[in-house]
Amino acid sequence: MSAVTDPPPVAGHHPSKESLRDRLPVFPWDKLEPYKKTAAAHPGGIVDLSVGTPVDPVPELIQKALVAAADSPGYPTVWGTPELRDAITGWVERRLGARDVTHRHVLPIVGSKELVAWLPTQLGLGPGDTVAYPRLAYPTYEVGARLARADHVVYDDPTELDPANLKLLWLNSPSNPTGRVLGKEELTRIVTWAREHGVLVFSDECYLELGWEADPVSVLHPDVCGGSYEGIVAVHSLSKRSNLAGYRAAFLAGDPAVLGPLLEIRKHGGMMTSAPTQAAVVAALGDDTHVREQRERYAARRTALREALLGHGFRIEHSEASLYLWATRDEACWETVSHLAGLGILVAPGDFYGPAGEKFVRVALTATDERIQAAVQRLA
Repeated sequence: MSAVTDPPPVAGHHPSKESLRDRLPVFPWDKLEPYKKTAAAHPGGIVDLSVGTPVDPVPELIQKALVAAADSPGYPTVWGTPELRDAITGWVERRLGARDVTHRHVLPIVGSKELVAWLPTQLGLGPGDTVAYPRLAYPTYEVGARLARADHVVYDDPTELDPANLKLLWLNSPSNPTGRVLGKEELTRIVTWAREHGVLVFSDECYLELGWEADPVSVLHPDVCGGSYEGIVAVHSLSKRSNLAGYRAAFLAGDPAVLGPLLEIRKHGGMMTSAPTQAAVVAALGDDTHVREQRERYAARRTALREALLGHGFRIEHSEASLYLWATRDEACWETVSHLAGLGILVAPGDFYGPAGEKFVRVALTATDERIQAAVQRLA
């Protein structure tokens, strides 16, 4: 366990004068720009595997639902239409195995990143409160703690944390960046520990539909939560499963005692999903065929890239789920980034996700089949 706190304020600089920007780390992706230029100069063009942004078309039935709802002159509601809440509760029961899920157990959000960044603030956390997240993690968990001026701590096993001031525990399974999946027993043990200590658990499950060598389980599964949603909330997104990153469509499911106050705060803040997007989400959650077809695309790309990386001398750890391969050549990650940029391939350095990733790179599966094949040929 290692605690991380912000540096003390500069002499003569009053904390109340500190800007939001002062609390944030340097935006990491800016560091990749020189390598992006190198990769772009390759005669065959860049293969950008650095960001997990979907490249395949939005399924037609979802586009049609969006267009059909385009004449939406009135304000949408933060809680969403009854049809949207029905779609979410139905999916949570059908896909996650959750039971007795009502409208009070769900809340639409404007994509999952805004929720991650602003959740500690919306929960009323601040100095003296602690937010915990995995040692290798999506950087926005830390950003959320910093925006709220809360302390932040990383973990390998959250049950070894000091629960004294721990107010928010982030789980992420399947993991971004590593693709690691927490098994049912591990999730149950963590949820039990958190409840014993009164620690609120938010489980980021945005990659749950993309299990390859493991079948990811939600914290809302009765085998994990014991049929009670007390103290637990799951975060789900349609960005990856339905290629809807551009729609900003996501939702929360879990403890009504947590979601009720969040709904009120978000009403005041006007944090509402657009009406056409809400209609599109209803269509997306009601159809499993497009999800299966997209999985098959990613599975084929994953197989091709994985074999090419292994053949090129990489070792791949975890990566049993999600949209990434967590790969290493046992050298500094920026050396690997530079090497691959020379082949016209751009990847994300592992240290973006914490110091523990300093010898790894994250390779995304989110490129067209043609670009994936280009990468495979260059690695051969």
